[in-house]
Amino acid sequence: MRIGRVFLTTVRVGGTFSASRYHSFPPRPIAPAAKFVVRRCNLSVSIRSSSMAVPAGVLVNWDLTKCTPSQLEEDTVKLLAELQQRIDNIGAIPLQQATYHNVVQPLDALNRDLRTNGAILDMPQHCVEDKLVRDASSKAEEKMEEFDVAVNMRADVFERILHVQETGMDELGAEQKRFVNKLIVKGKRYGLHLSSDVQKQIKELKTKESKLAIKFSSNLNEDDTKLYFTKEQLVGLPHDIMNELSVGSDGKLEVTIKYNHLFPVMKNCTNPETRKAMVTAANRKCMKENTPILEELIELRHLLATILCFPTHAAFILDDRMAKTPDTVATFLTDLQGKLGELVEQEKAVMLAYKEEECKESGLECNGELDLWDMRYYMDMVEKKKYAVDHNVLREYFPMPRVLTGMFDVYQQLLSVKFDKVDNPPVWHKDVLMYKVNDTDSGELMGYFFLDLHPRAGKYSHAAVFGLQQHCKLEDASTQVAVCAMLCNFSMPTADKPALLEHSEVETLFHEFGHVMHHICSRAEVALFSGTSVSRDFIEAPSQMLENWVWEKEPLALMSEHYKSKEPIPDELLLKLAASRAANAGMVNMRQVALSSFDQAIHTQQSADTASEYARIHKQITGFAAIPDTNMPASFGHLGGGYDAQYYGYLWSEVFSMDMFETRFSGKVMDGKVGREYRDIILARGNSIDAKDILVQFLGREPNNKAFLRSKGLKC
Repeated sequence: MRIGRVFLTTVRVGGTFSASRYHSFPPRPIAPAAKFVVRRCNLSVSIRSSSMAVPAGVLVNWDLTKCTPSQLEEDTVKLLAELQQRIDNIGAIPLQQATYHNVVQPLDALNRDLRTNGAILDMPQHCVEDKLVRDASSKAEEKMEEFDVAVNMRADVFERILHVQETGMDELGAEQKRFVNKLIVKGKRYGLHLSSDVQKQIKELKTKESKLAIKFSSNLNEDDTKLYFTKEQLVGLPHDIMNELSVGSDGKLEVTIKYNHLFPVMKNCTNPETRKAMVTAANRKCMKENTPILEELIELRHLLATILCFPTHAAFILDDRMAKTPDTVATFLTDLQGKLGELVEQEKAVMLAYKEEECKESGLECNGELDLWDMRYYMDMVEKKKYAVDHNVLREYFPMPRVLTGMFDVYQQLLSVKFDKVDNPPVWHKDVLMYKVNDTDSGELMGYFFLDLHPRAGKYSHAAVFGLQQHCKLEDASTQVAVCAMLCNFSMPTADKPALLEHSEVETLFHEFGHVMHHICSRAEVALFSGTSVSRDFIEAPSQMLENWVWEKEPLALMSEHYKSKEPIPDELLLKLAASRAANAGMVNMRQVALSSFDQAIHTQQSADTASEYARIHKQITGFAAIPDTNMPASFGHLGGGYDAQYYGYLWSEVFSMDMFETRFSGKVMDGKVGREYRDIILARGNSIDAKDILVQFLGREPNNKAFLRSKGLKC
């Protein structure tokens, strides 16, 4: 993940028997034997009258325009009552009669129905304009997460899974055996092998943790911070962005700290005081509300880890990840920090020289150092001066309609899939698009995806993919197709101009769509292993690998044209863009090291003063002092969204993504044969096989970090 795309994907931590429904990961499990199948609850939210037909294979109606708070409340009660009865039935099966088919598969069905029907109850908080509906949706999520915890803590159900492991494994296939074994491991991570008193304590703590994490994320979604500037204070901002700003009562222009305003101001505005005001506001976002929540979460997580006999929360989390231990992560980050150090100093020297020159020309006093609000501005200047890449010129070649069409062309050719727009789709907002996906060769229906691309009040404020319905193989050999939604916040089109994307935004779009394809292309038979349910420190690798396409000439030609003249990007500009890829690599990646190190630090402690800890680590690693009276971690959504002690995974995954790209795709980025192998081995397998094993199969050898280091401009 590159600077400027701070929040690419968010998740809530999944459970043991009941895997979390929240966002993209992990997917919903498969259906059980026929007598347990209840594939769709008759929820009023999803079956109300609508002029929009629900496409074949989609289990709920996503037209939320008439959704009401009372519907959400009633449907949550109804859904959980039904599922409670089903989990009680599983727990009542005589122990000696417990089998995969009457215990494990029914658990899958319960998971699937909780997640499919639950998605329509908790999704509105991220996408519906009515605040009362968003609040009701958030409360629905709290109740469902509480139910999740309760199901995960069912010792009677765990005992029956143990019986299946001990007596019924011989008749199972490899994937089914893996599923049973994973459930046992997860059960122990919930303390189900400990005393009933300890289990009660764990249940209380996990319920509290879940509620705090939901509140942390909800506060970020609801933030509506606005600043007001004169046109003179915004000099340098592109005209189309300036023109879309609302005018306040005093005649000043209204600027939010959402990405579609924040980044253009930080990169383009020549007034350092304006940039300082913006970055200060951004780093104070939800500080009052979320700082105490985050610090309580840190204490709760540590206590839970120690109860489960782990020294720290990081040790608990990493025990179930590729990295395995905090020491491994610390070594990885420290080694990368050391390798980046010299490069960072060289980059800073160039930027400081630019700052001194600009201050002299404009008559401003120069303090002789780079400030936090200087970073994006002078990084952009490096690309303009050193690489002759002007992103304000370049964005004119990336109108949203053309980018989408070209991106679809790339993915269709590469992965042997076909996209068709759904007419009059059931959607939650008029701007949302829906597409059907079929396999090119067989014509098989693979799933659907929604695109919700532009900002609006109360909408999820970053970029992420939300899993709404997971691919799964049913007991009758039929298939439940995948459905997911991509939410982003790209600038709106205007009356005389389409939405224009910066190249970094094209990269974001390509990355997130990679997660969409990971969902859609899943072919794991056990749906708990479907698509993006892979280890959290591998989860970003497939999408990161696909980011490389936005730096290659052939895909760029498909995704670009001047919004007025329809001319392609000149070859000269493409060459300059490609040459600029390593620009600022030191500072970009050192910031990621700092954020990852902070995440590890607070989750290897019993408690933390997050503002002072962040200021210390950020200064130590990046050299930039935090702004007084701010606390960036209060708006660091990953910490409450399922990436706790796992933010390092963005850099860790990049080791694999660059190895895959350089080894298999370098020089043949539109090779459909290799692309199909990528789909069948990396995307389709999900978590049915260990990530390390599918990497070895795709690469033909053990993975290494050579391509990763080269991509950062570092020696191997």
